Parts: sequence; C-alpha cells; structure tokens
Amino acid sequence: MAWSRLLAWWRLCLGLLSVLVCLAPCVNLQPAENINYNLVHSWADKLGMELFHLGDFITRRKEVQESFKDAKVVSRNGASIVDSMAKEIEMMMDLKVSAVRRIMDTAENTALSHQNDMADKMFSYYSAKEMLEPGDPVPPIPTPAPDMDKDIGEPLIYVQPKVVVLEPRPEFHNTPVNFSVSSVHVPVNVFDRAPDVIKAIQWSENLDQIFRDNYKNDPTLSWQFFGSSTGFMRQFPASKWRKDVPVDLYDCRLRSWYMEAATSPKDIVILMDGSGSMLGQRLDIAKHVVNTILDTLGTNDFVNIFTFDKEVTPVVACFEDTLIQANLGNIRELKEGIESFKPKSIANYTAALTKAFELLEETKLSSRGAQCNQAIMIIGDGAPENNREVFELHNWRDPPYKPVRVFTYLIGKEVANWDDIRWMACENQGYYVHLSDTAEVREMVLNYIPVMARPLVLGRHDHPVIWSQVYADIEDTKLSDYLWDISQCEYQKADVLEYWQVHDRMLEPNEMHRRKYRRMKETWNQPVDSNVYQFMTTVSMPIYDRRENANITEEVLINEALWELQTRETRIANILGVAGTDVPINEIKKLLSPFTLGVNGYAFIVTNNGYVLFHPDFRPIFQGYILKPSYNSVDMIEVELLDDDRPARDFNPVLMTIRDSIINQSTGSKWMLVKNHFDEMKRVARIKRQYYWTAIKKTPFTLVISYPEQYGVSHMDIRADQEIHRISIKGTNLRNVFSGKRWKIHPDWLFCKHSNRTFKTPEIELLYFLERMSEPGWRWPGSRSALPPEHAAAMFCDRQLMQALVFDARVTGWFSNNTSFNSKDDKGNEFKQRFGVTVAFLATHSGLTRWHEFHSNAAEESGVGETFSQNNTRAIDEIWYKRAVDQHFVREESFVYSVPFDAGESNSEILVTASHAVFHNEGGKTAPAAVVGFQFQHSALYKLFHNITGNACAVDDKDCYILDNNGYVVISTRVHETGRFFGEVNGAIMKRLLEENVYKQVTVYDYQAVCFESKNDNNASSMLLSPLIHLLRVGKWLLHTALWYIVQLLQWAPGVSSHYADMYGDSNDTEPPPPEPHPEHHGRNGNGHGKKDDDYWLRYLTLHRTRLKPCDMKRELYTLYKEKDNVVYNMTAHACERPFVVLPIPFSNLILLVIDQLCPRDGTVVLTVNPQPIDYHLSVNDSLACYKQAREFNRMRPHSCISRHANESGIKLCGKACSVYANLGLLLLCHILSRWL
Repeated sequence: MAWSRLLAWWRLCLGLLSVLVCLAPCVNLQPAENINYNLVHSWADKLGMELFHLGDFITRRKEVQESFKDAKVVSRNGASIVDSMAKEIEMMMDLKVSAVRRIMDTAENTALSHQNDMADKMFSYYSAKEMLEPGDPVPPIPTPAPDMDKDIGEPLIYVQPKVVVLEPRPEFHNTPVNFSVSSVHVPVNVFDRAPDVIKAIQWSENLDQIFRDNYKNDPTLSWQFFGSSTGFMRQFPASKWRKDVPVDLYDCRLRSWYMEAATSPKDIVILMDGSGSMLGQRLDIAKHVVNTILDTLGTNDFVNIFTFDKEVTPVVACFEDTLIQANLGNIRELKEGIESFKPKSIANYTAALTKAFELLEETKLSSRGAQCNQAIMIIGDGAPENNREVFELHNWRDPPYKPVRVFTYLIGKEVANWDDIRWMACENQGYYVHLSDTAEVREMVLNYIPVMARPLVLGRHDHPVIWSQVYADIEDTKLSDYLWDISQCEYQKADVLEYWQVHDRMLEPNEMHRRKYRRMKETWNQPVDSNVYQFMTTVSMPIYDRRENANITEEVLINEALWELQTRETRIANILGVAGTDVPINEIKKLLSPFTLGVNGYAFIVTNNGYVLFHPDFRPIFQGYILKPSYNSVDMIEVELLDDDRPARDFNPVLMTIRDSIINQSTGSKWMLVKNHFDEMKRVARIKRQYYWTAIKKTPFTLVISYPEQYGVSHMDIRADQEIHRISIKGTNLRNVFSGKRWKIHPDWLFCKHSNRTFKTPEIELLYFLERMSEPGWRWPGSRSALPPEHAAAMFCDRQLMQALVFDARVTGWFSNNTSFNSKDDKGNEFKQRFGVTVAFLATHSGLTRWHEFHSNAAEESGVGETFSQNNTRAIDEIWYKRAVDQHFVREESFVYSVPFDAGESNSEILVTASHAVFHNEGGKTAPAAVVGFQFQHSALYKLFHNITGNACAVDDKDCYILDNNGYVVISTRVHETGRFFGEVNGAIMKRLLEENVYKQVTVYDYQAVCFESKNDNNASSMLLSPLIHLLRVGKWLLHTALWYIVQLLQWAPGVSSHYADMYGDSNDTEPPPPEPHPEHHGRNGNGHGKKDDDYWLRYLTLHRTRLKPCDMKRELYTLYKEKDNVVYNMTAHACERPFVVLPIPFSNLILLVIDQLCPRDGTVVLTVNPQPIDYHLSVNDSLACYKQAREFNRMRPHSCISRHANESGIKLCGKACSVYANLGLLLLCHILSRWL
C-alpha cells in the first residue's frame, strides 16, 4: 500500500516536471540581463574616439583654430546695428518714393496737356500679350473682315502687333526686357479700343522718358508702372506677359498697391438681397458682385456681409456684430459663406439698412475698424421704397456731410423698381449701376473706387505714399485653388496608370496607406527660399485728373420707355490711376548685412498690422510651388514662438507687449526664451535670444533684429594691421588670396555690387572688385543704397564684410591644398579607405566656403567636390553650420553627425555629414570663427559599428541603434530605417526615453499650415455661373467612362474587380475596411462579374476632391537633455522593466541604444514628428477664422486718411445703367474669367 502511494507521488512529480520542461521556453529568464552595461559602454567610447580621431585628422580643426589667432573678439551692439540697418533701408525706400513721385507728376501734367486729343482707334502700342520679337511669325490679318459689332455700329479694329527686341536681365530674374520702351497689359474684361482706354494708352506713352530717366538715376529700380483707372497697366521695362496660366486674371485695379493708393482705408458693410426673386442668374451675378467687391479690399480695410430677407443674417455666423479685417484668410471665409447662400423670402430693406448703419456707428464709436471711409454696398433686384427715414436718422444728421456712402447694384435684365435703389446711391454720395450679365460685373463694380477717391482728388496736392503688404508679383491667389485641382488630377491620373500595371495589388491597405502618406509629405514641403515666386512690396501713389470740369455723355430717361444720349459739362474729381514701383524682398534683405548678425541671427520687418514683410520662418508656399490661401497674413507672434509651454494661440503677454511696441514704431530691446525649428521643421533648438527694433521712418514698417545671447553678443573682427589696404601695401596680391577653384562665397550676401555691370557668378564679381581695390586711389563707398544722381557711384562694397572675407581667405588658403593629403600619408590613406571620406570642408563667419575632395586614386576626379559646392555655399546659413555652433555649448570638442531624412528609402549611396565649430577666444570673450566638417560613406560607418560590436547586434535577441540629438536614426541593423524618426520605428522605447529624460518633447506650432476639406461640387449657383460648366460636366462623365472601359480592356485576366470585391467589400471610407465580402457586391449571377463589381475599384481610386483651407498644426519635436552627467546614462538594463541600455557617444551629438528584443514590444505606441491638426474644440459652424477673430490683435492704422472734402457735394455723377461695348469673343473670355472669379 505504501509502495503504491510512493509510486503515485513519483508519477505526479514526473508529470509536474514534464509540464515545467514543456513550459520552459515560455518562461522569461531575465533576458535583459544579457545586455552587459560595461560592454555597451565600451562600444560607445570606442566608437566616439574612432569618429573623433577621424574628424580631428580630416578637418585639421586645430590648425584652423590657430589660423584665426590674429583676429580679435569684440562686443556686438544690437541697438547700433538695428539703427544702421533701418537707415540704409530708409535711404533706399526714399529713392523709390522719389521715382514714383516723378512718374506721378509727369502723368498728371501729360494728361492735362493732352486732354483735347482725339482717341485714335488705330493707335499701335506695345501690347504685353501680343507684341512680337524679331523672327516671330506675324499673325495673318483676319479675313474676311470681323463681324460688325452691333452695339458700336462699326467693324472691330485689327492693328498689327509691334516688334520689340528683348534681352534677359538678371536684375529682373532673367525676364527678357527692353529698356527703351514700356509695354501695356490690358485685362481680358477691358476693350482696348474703347475711346477712353485707347486715349489713355496714347498719352501715357509719354511716360517712357521718365521711366528711362528714373532707371538711369537709380539702376536698382525694379519694375515701374502706371496703372490706369480704365484698366490697363503700362510697365517699364517692356516685357512679354506670361502665358503659362489658363486665364489671365490680372487686373491692376484689383492689386493691393492700386486699391490702397486710390482710396483711403475703408469700413464696408455689404448687404445682399435674399428675397425669393434673387434666383438663377440673378443670384450668380449677385455673388459675383460680392466676390469682386471683396477682391478690391486690402489689409487696412474692414468688411462684413449680411444677407437679408425677413431677417438680417451674417454670411459667417461668428462675424455677427463686427467688421473683420480684409486679409486673405477672412476674405476666403466670407467667399465660402456667400457661396452656400440660398434666397428665401421677402427682403426687408429697412432692417438691413438699419443694421448696417448701427454696425458702422458702433465701429466708429469703439475705435475699431479702419476709422476712415465708411460705405454700404447694396446688391439686389429692386427696393420697394427709398427708406428716406433711415438715411435721415443715421446719415444726414450733419449736412452737408454724409459719413456713410451708399453704393447700389441693381441685378437683372428686366427690373421695375430701379429709381428707389438709384436714389439711395445718389443721395448718399455713392454710385449706382445696373447689371444684367456676369461679364460686366468687374468693370461695373470697380466704379466705386473713383467715387471714394474724390476727396483725395479734390485735395489735389496731397498724394499719400502707400507701401503694400508682401505679395507674390503678378500671381493671383485664385490660381492656388486651380493648381491644387491640377495636382489632384495628376494624382488621379497616376493612380489609374498604376492600377493599369499592378491591378488589385495597389488596393491593398498597406499600399494605399503608403501612397496617401507620400502625398501628404509632398504637401508638407514648405520651402522658405524659393524661386517659384518673386515676393515684393510696392510703393505707390495716386494720380489725379487736374481738370475741374469736363463734358460727359450719358443716357437720360426721357419717359418711361425712352432713353436719350445727352452731353453736358459737369464738375468732376477723377482719379487717373496709380503710379508705383516694385521693391523685391530679396533686395531689402541684401541691405540687412546678415554678416553683422552672425550665425543663427536674423532680421525681419513687421507692418503696421503686425504682419511680417519677411521673416526666416515665413513659408508662403506648400508642395513646393502652390501659394498658401492666406500666405501674406502671417503675424509676427505666429513665427516668434516663445518657449513657455503655453497651449496654441495662448500667446505670452510679454510677447504681446513687444508686438505692440513694434507696430507702434517705438524703439526697444528685450530678451526671450524661444523655440527655433529648422531643417524642414523636423528639428528644434531652445535658446535665449536678444531682440532689438526700431522704425523705418516714413514707412509703416518696423525693423527687428535678433541673435542668440549665448554666442551672438560677441563677434570676430580684424586688427588694423590686417586691413586690405595695409596688406596690399606690403605686396600681397588680393587675387592670389582666392587662388584655385575650391572656394565659393555666400550667393545671397552683398559683398560688392556694380550698378552698371552684371557678372556670371558671385565669385567672378568678387575677383573683379579685388582687382579694383588693388589699384591706387581706391575709396570705400559709404552706402549700400544707390545715392541721388548728383552723388551717384558706380559701385559699392560692404567694407566690414570685405575686410573679414579677405582676412578669412588669407589665413585659410592652405585648407584646399592637396599637399596635406598626398599618397605618402599612410594615416590619411587609412582613413580614406576605412571611412570612404569624400570631402572635407571649411566655412567661415564671413561667408567663405572652402573644400577639399578625396579621391580613390591620385588622379583628379570631378563630381564629389562639385556636388558639395553646389549644395553647400551658404556658410553660416547651412544647417550643419548652425547645429555645430549650438553643439559647441553642449561639448566643445564634439562633432555633429547627421544623415538625410528617410535616407534608407533611397537606393543611392548615403553620405554622413559631420561638422565641428571653431571658436576664437580673447579677453574673456568668445565668438564662432568657422565650422569645419567632412562627409563620408554611411556604409563605412555601419561597418565600423559592426566591427566594434561584433555579432552582438546582429543576433535576434538585441537591437542596436545610433540616434542623433533629435531622435533620428543614424545607424540601425535594418538599413532602411536610416534617417527615420525613432518614435516611428519603436514608439514604446522612445516613450521610455522621454519618461527617463533622455529626450525632451518640444511642441512647435505651425500657424501657417494648410489643410484640405472636402469639396462640395453640388453648388447650384456654380452650375449656372457659366454655360461652360455643362461642357465640363460632360467631359468629366466621358473621362470616367473612358477610364472604366480602359481598365475593363486590361482585365481579361479573370476576376480582377470581383477579386477586389471579394477582398474588401463596399465602403465609402478612404481607408479599406476589414476584408469581409459583402453579398450585395457580387454580380447578378453570384460570380462577381456583375456591373457593380466591374466599377467597384473606382470607389478606391477616385480621389475625394478637396479644397485648400488655412489651419493650425503642431509638431512634437525632440531634443536631448543638455544636463551633463545625466543619471539615466548610469542605469543598467533590468529585466523587461527596463529592456535597454542608453549611453552617450563621446565627442558627438549621438547616443547608443541597445534594446532586448526578447521582451514583449507594444507596437501600438507610435510617436511621430509629422504635423498634426490642432483641435480648438470649435462648434460645428465655427472655423479657425472665427477663433482668430475672437482673439484679434492690436494694429496701427495708416497715418493717411482723406475721407471727405467740402466741395464734393458739387459733383452730381452717381451712375447709370450699363452698356457693354464688346464683341462675342470678348464676352466669351469674360465668361471664362467669371468661372475663375
């Protein structure tokens, strides 16, 4: 019995033992203890020392530092610098104003002297869109003669285009130009042979002489122009108008420089009739009128739109009781609001007018809005009464002055109640027009500008000088929507062609996600420096008709059915147009001498509205070539991001106080802790910066400069015995200092310039001036700006910059020589072979870059150095330069290593860039003198890492990474992860690194972002906007049908669409649902070949069309904690509680991370540096524009406001019914134009 019990226990023990043995592989026996802390530490130390010795030898950093021993370090005086820069800009801008004033005077005198000239309809002029160059084919004369114009009663006129010789000029961005004559641009909605238009073109040709004289006096002038109130623009020098856009949208009268010069700032309330009769074409015309009015407004104007039936309703609900600034973002919001409007019932004009007057009165009393001109714009198809009581109560209380003008737009071909709505305009110093077609809208709407300009004209002698907000030359923001539509079409085309090749494989979830992510990355491409658009500001001033009386011919109503043309003399106050000249932003930047601010220093200009004219973080385009919807309304506090961890748009009061001081054009200074993002917004630095600001006198601009406090307060300077003229006396040949070809200078800096000569490269220009400096009698010109004619100098050189450049070139001339790396140097050969070093480089604080190529044999090879010099010529503005200087204060001896983002995804050889900052110390002061560095093959670095770690990182139980100071993978056992952000590779471990204070998360807000909202194509009004819409819809149907049949022909391989249907079922989502087949998507016979299955692929390949929308986004960026001896680096791995060891790699910006792969990994945790939309928890009907409006910032009003004149009551011109003088072709063009407006 006992034996049997013992046997039972024995069997039980054996069973338990067998169970334990079977479960043993599942038991975690502290795998993390396999990570030997001391071994990992030795890896990090050895790798760091290897790389450091490599960099130390290749860059010869000690020799470079020794080269600058004769330089001195002096303090940087920010207040003096900003004052000097502001004076330079002021001098330049004064010259531009003088040129415009001369154009204005000449235009007024010329117009007066030619007032009695007859209009010559056969007059030939240089048309910017039609003129020919020698050799161009002459267009044939139309035969037979054009049809008779029924309205004008005579044949349309054909004048053969004139021939002009054009030559590309670099100062005009290589645009072919002619400096002998000007050219004329006429908008598509203007008939150039109409008497008033052709007469103005005739007399304005006399402006060519003053254009030429201005350019002779100031060769830095850009485009000069005269914008006529009749619509054409004469510009000098002559050039052809670009034809790479689908429709010429340009009309100078809609540009900010024209509108703001022609009228003082204005508050406008637009009232749109919402009665049931405003349907069909009337509604289209009314919306077109509203949109055109909005296009005439600028950032100094304020507006709101109300629709009225029985009630008065704002088109944007959150703009209920206020006028909003007419910037691009708000205008876009209003246009979208009016687009969705639908008429309802009877219109209550009394309530609408009362609302408008009360809003304008409240705005004036509360000191908001423009505080200058005020106007009400009424768009409707007739008023039941004239509402005299409302006008008496609100507008006629102080006769004869009427504070609010009323402009009325009568819509419809057959209207009965025209007299009351005309009376409203005529009795309130406004203007009345009758519109019956979309083609005439723009011309009729623009009639309100000369009326609001009357007080200016009557003042005669006061010509306000207007500086515009930054804008993109001749571009129209409407083209942004067009280009985005084209981009989506290209995506659609690419998808169909890819489906043609790979069929259902591209519909797999992973493939769809990859395609979507790739396209989103394209939209995140927001280059700061781009040559796609020429950004500029414009100075302009109005041109007045000096006549006080003129004969006018107008239609007069004889009886209820008969109109008669009558001519009479009447009092006038007409504006002839606006004169102006462009000032490219890049030309202003050249006056700022970035050299004086040093590395990571910058300057920017702020307007009276708080918007930046330019800023290093001003990013006006996305996807590389599309203008953002509200690109020029970027406030300075949206780009200067304080490091205060506040939520989005909760701006620091200190920053708001500084902003108020800046827009009020005070002078001041302040230091702030800020977050500076760089390198495509994927890296961030937290630094303390000094700010100084002062006004640019006689302009609405304030100049601000900023530099880092840590290393910007001091800068390098040369001693007296090192100046150019002294070393020249000693016999030094300045050209020899720049011998060889392995050097370049910063292409954007103004070292020297010649007013009358251009050079192929900046280096050739520099050598020319070095020769001149060597000549006896050389004197340094004293100003960057062109001087007045009597003191004009042919050239200018920045003395301080040139002295520093020549000194740097002289002491670093040895760097590019090959003698230090000849074939006899065993150590050099060893490094070259082991690391695949391709180039070593040196960049100095004066903008000089030198390099030395390393080749596989003694023979000279081209390519490596050329590639480097093409992409790395901007010295202190290069990313590797800036990062090296910042890294100096983490550890002086260290190098900064980096690889291109997502480099592992490319098939090309990956290069690692390493850089190290060289500082010069003197008298307790230190300043960055230069940065040295080198590039070497990533494969060599990987091999070195593998040799140091042996096979320890190659086995399955460990993962080894080298990460940089911003969390990007430099080395991984999986090469395709190179350049990726580590949080996307292993989010769980990245999260642990954050928790243990290895990295710090820094939130960066992007207030210039662009989002994409679904586009509703089912708008009833858009269907009627143009008959062409029906053709477009037919074309769209034909395209879809053709695509369907093409794919069917390519699908003879059985069951592609049915296979897809079986895999994914039916869904309207953009991401594929789980692979559950849905019965209703099988064909009628159940085999998947029915109609629904055949076109099911279209649901996934047809893009959901979107429209552009300004929005705010944020990025979570990361940076290493700078605290020395961080305790986390002393921590060992501990089972799966801490399955990793992390250690800094000495003498670098890198860390070594070793992870135990046997511990479970949470794949759901993903950290990303990609932008994410900011959720402001807005209500359904609110938008970002609403959120910003509720938190609007202070602004400074323009100094000039001319809104009334005592003699204006004597002018009785207040409008008439319209007559369109155009041919069928012109009307067709206008219809096309209306589609885009």
